[in-house]
Amino acid sequence: MSLEKEQVSAEIILPENTVVVTNANRSLQEISKDVAHHYHSTIVAALVNGKVRNLETVVSSPSVIKFLDLTTKEGVRIYQRSLTLLLIYATKLLFPEAQLKVEHSLGKALYCEIKKIPELSAEDVAQLEKKMWELINQDLPIEKKKLPLSEAINFFEREGFHDKVRLYKRWAKEELTVYSLGDSTSSLHGYMIPRLGMLHLFSMQYHAPGLILRYPDESDPFSIPKFTRQNKLFEIFRESEQWNRVLGFDTVGVLNDLIEDDHGPDIIRIAEALHEKKIAQIADKITAGENEISIILIAGPSSSGKTTFAQRLRTQLLVNGIRPLPISLDDYFVDREHTPLDEANNPDFEHIEAIDLELFNRHLLKLIDGEEVALPTFNFSTGLREYNGRKLKLKKDQPLIIEGIHGLNEQLTQAIPRRQKFKIYVSALTALNIDYHTRIHTTDTRLLRRIVRDNQFRGTDALSTIRRWPSVRRGEERNIFHIQEEADIMFNSSLVYELAVLKTFAQPLLEKITTTDPEYIDAKRLLLFLSGFVSLGAHHIPTNSILREFIGESCFFHI
Repeated sequence: MSLEKEQVSAEIILPENTVVVTNANRSLQEISKDVAHHYHSTIVAALVNGKVRNLETVVSSPSVIKFLDLTTKEGVRIYQRSLTLLLIYATKLLFPEAQLKVEHSLGKALYCEIKKIPELSAEDVAQLEKKMWELINQDLPIEKKKLPLSEAINFFEREGFHDKVRLYKRWAKEELTVYSLGDSTSSLHGYMIPRLGMLHLFSMQYHAPGLILRYPDESDPFSIPKFTRQNKLFEIFRESEQWNRVLGFDTVGVLNDLIEDDHGPDIIRIAEALHEKKIAQIADKITAGENEISIILIAGPSSSGKTTFAQRLRTQLLVNGIRPLPISLDDYFVDREHTPLDEANNPDFEHIEAIDLELFNRHLLKLIDGEEVALPTFNFSTGLREYNGRKLKLKKDQPLIIEGIHGLNEQLTQAIPRRQKFKIYVSALTALNIDYHTRIHTTDTRLLRRIVRDNQFRGTDALSTIRRWPSVRRGEERNIFHIQEEADIMFNSSLVYELAVLKTFAQPLLEKITTTDPEYIDAKRLLLFLSGFVSLGAHHIPTNSILREFIGESCFFHI
């Protein structure tokens, strides 16, 4: 349907809940009321000609509009961001001298800390939640403002938000968008809902020493996902915070100051040394149980640096007198005609039954018993498993290292007793914040790594990588995240300096994505937060760094 034909009518509903508006001077909120019955849940914002816009935006020319509700990833981000602004305001009302910091995701929730005297208690969290519901029931407006940058910086200075002052003193634009709720104003790097009354569902609970903020996700906008304590994951985040204290910073603004003062090489060296120390500790733990451990399993989501981690762990084990041997899960794929299908009826190579589990476990038992095994090789061109004369036999001091998405799943190695397995979960758990109110999403760090790697080594553009990312994420949800606490130990592969390096590689790739592409929303969001980083050159990064797996010149890869 052409735009000229569409202009015959004022508003036309098109497939996928798109609205084409031809009459001018109506706000998106007014238009949304006319089409709300076409959407599954609360409308929180809209795409106007491919760009995200607040509902207060007035449409003054023919535009293609697609509203965002809570069944969309961006809609949930806006909802969560608005809840965060509400939490900031409620904290200011109840505890004026306290400092709120949004730390990181935990399960399908947000973990925050409030520094106050006396320390935060369960009663404080209950009081905060009650105050937030009172404010929601008052349906207070959230006001969007554009301030001259100098005025915004002066305001944050007066309010004591030194983290924001450091960040914005290098801001490339002359204006800054802020949002006000009552007498509380903050910048949260993204769009908001117009009124608190739209926040119909959330809950909070005490999680020492902070709190958990829970909200719906796009899979079910009408309920709050169950929160399950993840003690090992929580502790690895705490460890990363300790690393940041060693480095002397936890926000982007301070990192920028240090880079501009020529401390970038020191930051790289210390961050890499912390990684090496942790990997050595893991190797020591494996060595302490060497008489029991026959298999080392390494699992984690996409772009976590599992391959480099496995190589560095192998080196540390060699130092300890243990000579592990790798075995590839890919070689145990079933013939392609027997591969399970996904929801789109395509081969699902990430399904655990895409692996010949019976053969794999039989070979594991033989290897552990000291027998020689003829290893298969999977031919990706023919889609068939072949035998080309490769054989393997283990010696006493040679455990197997197996890296793959299913490493934590007991079904993968069900024939091997649990005591003979050491499971490691590797993920890039970003502990650096943009500022105290704005976290960096862990998934965004991994996505940027993948964008850079795919372009460097696979000739794939950023658009294609972002387009495939939702499918990758679904596979992670199905295969990894729900069993990550099964790991014997976790390793955080993120490097506190890495986004300052990735910026140089990723920015030009993201800038090629246009408003006509649905992926423009993600590209613009990534570009916005990368713009806050001062670039850091890669020449001081050692060749065994996990980051080298993505930017190149790794000593472990010959590409």
